[in-house]
Amino acid sequence: MSLLEIHDLTVSYHTPSGVVPAVRGVTLRVEPGEIVAVVGESGSGKSTTAHAAIGLLPHGGRIDGGRITFGESTLTGLSEKDWQRVRGTGIALVPQDPTVSLDPVRRVGEQVAEVLLIHRLVPRREAAARAVALLRRAGVDRPELRARQYPHELSGGLRQRVLIAIALAGEPRLIIADEPTSALDVTVQREILDHLAALAAESGTAILLITHDLAVAADRADRIVVLSEGRLVEEAPTPELLAAPAEDYTRRLLAAAPSLSSTATRTPRPEATDVLLSVDSLVKSFSLRGHGSVRAVDDVSFRLGRGRTLALVGESGSGKTTTARIAVGLETPSSGTVFFDGEELPRAAAALRRLRRRFQLVYQNPYASLNPRFSIAEVIGEPLRAFGVGSRAERQRRVAELADQVALPAALLARRPAELSGGQRQRAAIARALALRPDLVVLDEPVSALDVSVQAQILKLLVTLQDELGLSYLFITHDLAVVQEIADQVAVLHRGRLVEQGPAGEVLHRPREEYTRTLLAAVPGARRVDV
Repeated sequence: MSLLEIHDLTVSYHTPSGVVPAVRGVTLRVEPGEIVAVVGESGSGKSTTAHAAIGLLPHGGRIDGGRITFGESTLTGLSEKDWQRVRGTGIALVPQDPTVSLDPVRRVGEQVAEVLLIHRLVPRREAAARAVALLRRAGVDRPELRARQYPHELSGGLRQRVLIAIALAGEPRLIIADEPTSALDVTVQREILDHLAALAAESGTAILLITHDLAVAADRADRIVVLSEGRLVEEAPTPELLAAPAEDYTRRLLAAAPSLSSTATRTPRPEATDVLLSVDSLVKSFSLRGHGSVRAVDDVSFRLGRGRTLALVGESGSGKTTTARIAVGLETPSSGTVFFDGEELPRAAAALRRLRRRFQLVYQNPYASLNPRFSIAEVIGEPLRAFGVGSRAERQRRVAELADQVALPAALLARRPAELSGGQRQRAAIARALALRPDLVVLDEPVSALDVSVQAQILKLLVTLQDELGLSYLFITHDLAVVQEIADQVAVLHRGRLVEQGPAGEVLHRPREEYTRTLLAAVPGARRVDV
């Protein structure tokens, strides 16, 4: 008998504007000790399927048909009281975002102990010690100290490990891991997934892994289930699905995953002789109240040629974003110089504003970076208004031209950012960055928040725009699989220092430094293909 069996599941969301189908006749199973990955783009129904399996559908969600069984128990139609006996001890959930899932005003140890007390697994006097033991089992360093800390005092990786400790507290037979590493650096992602897999092997716990990234599934899963628009497209053992996918949709997902794709978006080119951006011996220190100072950037130098892409690569805290902000005058260096097109970047605001027309930024989260009250037309035209470029009619024509340039349908220009998909919002952000016809665009993790298929579309768009407009890109990322898709040159940062740089082909395929090799080894899918 399967541990979890979902048969012909149908789920819809009941909203003020009507009923929205989310899952349409999905059937899947998870065997004891097995890791099954459910893969698909945003809106495919994968998270809805998982949340239905643990009775945690959001407001308005309703199971319209089908059956869910766990062991010998039928879960469909359980009361909330009955669900409380299943959750935690039978099925546990590791949610996607620990920032939202952890209580910010309670210590970490208390939140782990709460599960033990709710299910009466230990006496109250033993709960604190058991919580520390669970944190240690989940791979948390110095668990006695961490148990006394609040979530905001922990890194993203540590917060995710706390969620794993909470999931382990009731010794469940099944853990549902819903995008548990999508917001983490690739090295931390690998550590978290390694630890989950080890725990599953050690205790025989099964894992239902929800992910949009086929490369992650390729590394971790025994079987892969592919969903699209609420329907099951394909299911097969992982080696079989990777070697010979039966459906076109699966083949497109495989082609879109950078580390599983055999072709790069562009062939890296030699460094241009015409240098647009020159960064020399940059140092940036930040003062810590009562604790001296810390060097976020430590003696960093590089050159970016006109019409070329330099990728600044490193984990969170490596100094890559601070370096980029200094390069465009948004931060002042403690020492060092920045030259843009042969001119030293001025410190005076008026002189810097004149240059700012020539470099623009595209941020990681397109929703957070776009004014939610503006229409998309107003978002794209904002730089034109700020710099007093053209008449109103001329600005409207330029906005229409920019929307066409980034393949954003004209019908979307009247909408607000909340009404667009993540990929459409990022296209709008790119159009806004191009409004003033810049020479340099700084792209700060521009595709890390997107599904792999949308990510591939945006990367292809960036390459096309670069070829058409002669743009130079400073591309910030922690993901070397993305770097191989777009970069000509690569500079690897670690704890503020530049540890390796050179042509993309050399750094990616013949890295000199151990840290670079560690980043490459952590790329999802690297276990099955040669990055």
